[in-house]
Amino acid sequence: MPALAVDAAAPVVHAFACDAARFPTPLLGPGAAAAAEKPDAAAWSADLSSALYNVDGWGAPYFFVNDDGDVAVRPHGAATLPGQEIDLAKVVAKAAGPRAGGGLGLPLPLLVRFPDVLRHRVEALNAAFDYAVRSTGYGGRYQGVYPVKCNQDRHVVEDIVEFGEPFRFGLEAGSKPELLLAMSCLAARGNPDALLICNGYKDDEYVSLALMARTMGLNTVIVLEQEEELDIVVEASRRLGVHPVVGMRAKLRTKHAGHFGSTSGEKGKFGLNAAQILSVVSKLKTLGMLDCLQLLHFHIGSQIPTTSLLADGVGEAAQIYCELARLGAAMRVIDVGGGLGIDYDGTHSAQTDMSVAYSLEEYAAAVVAAVGRVCDRKGVAHPIICSESGRALVSHHSVLVFEAFSASAPGRIDPATGYLLDELTDDCHADYRNLMAAAVRGDFETCALYADQLKRRCAEQFKEGVLGLEHLAAVDSLCEIVARGMGAAEPPRTYHINLSVFTSLPDMWAIGQMFPIIPIQRLGERPAVDGVLSDLTCDSDGKVEHFIGGRHSLPLHELPVHGTRGYYLGMFLGGAYQEALGGLHNLFGGPSVVRVSQSDGPHCFAVTRAAAGPSCADVLRSMQHEPEVMFEVLKQRTDGATAAALARAFGAMPYLSFDPEAAAMASGESSGMSSDSEGSAAGVAEEDDDEWEFMRGLTV
Repeated sequence: MPALAVDAAAPVVHAFACDAARFPTPLLGPGAAAAAEKPDAAAWSADLSSALYNVDGWGAPYFFVNDDGDVAVRPHGAATLPGQEIDLAKVVAKAAGPRAGGGLGLPLPLLVRFPDVLRHRVEALNAAFDYAVRSTGYGGRYQGVYPVKCNQDRHVVEDIVEFGEPFRFGLEAGSKPELLLAMSCLAARGNPDALLICNGYKDDEYVSLALMARTMGLNTVIVLEQEEELDIVVEASRRLGVHPVVGMRAKLRTKHAGHFGSTSGEKGKFGLNAAQILSVVSKLKTLGMLDCLQLLHFHIGSQIPTTSLLADGVGEAAQIYCELARLGAAMRVIDVGGGLGIDYDGTHSAQTDMSVAYSLEEYAAAVVAAVGRVCDRKGVAHPIICSESGRALVSHHSVLVFEAFSASAPGRIDPATGYLLDELTDDCHADYRNLMAAAVRGDFETCALYADQLKRRCAEQFKEGVLGLEHLAAVDSLCEIVARGMGAAEPPRTYHINLSVFTSLPDMWAIGQMFPIIPIQRLGERPAVDGVLSDLTCDSDGKVEHFIGGRHSLPLHELPVHGTRGYYLGMFLGGAYQEALGGLHNLFGGPSVVRVSQSDGPHCFAVTRAAAGPSCADVLRSMQHEPEVMFEVLKQRTDGATAAALARAFGAMPYLSFDPEAAAMASGESSGMSSDSEGSAAGVAEEDDDEWEFMRGLTV
């Protein structure tokens, strides 16, 4: 590029003076006027933050931003009264606050469960189908099941069975351990008519276990995923003397595009095609067991985007159901599988996997209408309609809260180091002078060319040892400041979070699933920083840089001043799958957990269960290490005080540990701003902070 003519005697404005505020107005670029008109922090409001993060889109009817600028929860959905709303920031203050001040002293990250939300989801799903049945004159009823693979946590499963008992709500299992927990839970808490659907590939042990469940009075149905599974069922039923109830999973032609539809259609992973269905019917008829066939199951994929696609698939399955009834099977249940989606991005659209273009009520109406229409045309009695709606039930009931503990700083040059630019070699110094001349003229295109040339030339000379690291840093900062002066957007800053994406957000890493992530407090302030999130792991994939709304950065606030903690973010709608799929990457375990119910106390909630996350010893043991032996080996090389510290290290969580008192102060909450104390310490051992005993049998 030809050099611009520059008067050698003319003074050069040093880089440290080239802040965007010093440039003439034209240099600020075309976006400067609009930026200048943006409201300042004082003009910001909680309502503007709610709109910015589209909380009313993805959060309704459970999450909203309250007048204090905190994310709050309506535990009973739209029926929640004003005095029943739960401030999430106060929950975190209670859970993470020091025990000496009335907190629970739980380390973060923190998973907050709201069983009242879970109850509301169960009731809303059943109410939607009940209304669809009554309003259309449908002759059958709805009787759903929860697929425990979505979240196998004991309290989640027990809650769903308890809340669903009046609706005959049951469980679906896809493996032997899931079947065992489903049997136990239904036997203890379930409605006698509740279905226990046995899906997944099966061996003799699985089938025998399912047949044993029938002898215990459970309404168990063994769904055939493969034709050869029928032989296993017949053999086991004869051996145990149990008359089985079986279903078949049909492989439909209907499928939907996108990641969540990949298991559907003719080439789907599961199910029987038309020829195999007829073969099973023929075998059962020959064996005199055709009365055992009572259920048809299908699945056209999770996150079904539209009711038109849903109705198409349900209609196809209903035709198969009616054909099975015509062939003599004792059909009584059509299981429409999963697929009831949720609105992760709040757009209520069918364009991506992140949203769906229907409501809960519209979903139920489409299913009931499609089944009723086909059965009426075929003259077949309306069956019981079952769905396996796991994602829609549990996604909203929990919030993952984590802390941003540091952030990258924007580029700047210390005025004391401005002389470094005068020490550049002649060719680099010429680029520098030309760059500044173009900047002062407002020649943005030429300015960008010289900036790029200067950086490349300096990088080459650094590699050759001609320039020092200080020169390279000064040039980089200069070019960044000039770019901002030309109106270029400041690159997103990296916020470092006390979390493992691989452990707590596996779908985000593995399949590009996006969940709403927003600050849970300070939403009355304007978020002035665009940031991306980087986790604690050593892998480059351990980051979050894609957010709902198509954003590649997240509006955030400046972190609290140095020496304080407490900038908390929440990940929402992640109650399905993430806990079960998370691994132990870098041996980071799961989060601490609190269970929060709405109460009539001064702060509207009570913590009814609390548990710290897995310790270092727990995660080591999960990988076949022996923490007790490891401790004994290390203890031989140290004194008593160090051994005590080692014991505490084995018992601590793997995540970063910060002073909870500082966190409470930074969040604006004293330890007194917490929930009702009654029952709030259930599940938490009384511990002395200075002598935290290692509870896994390690002794000093």
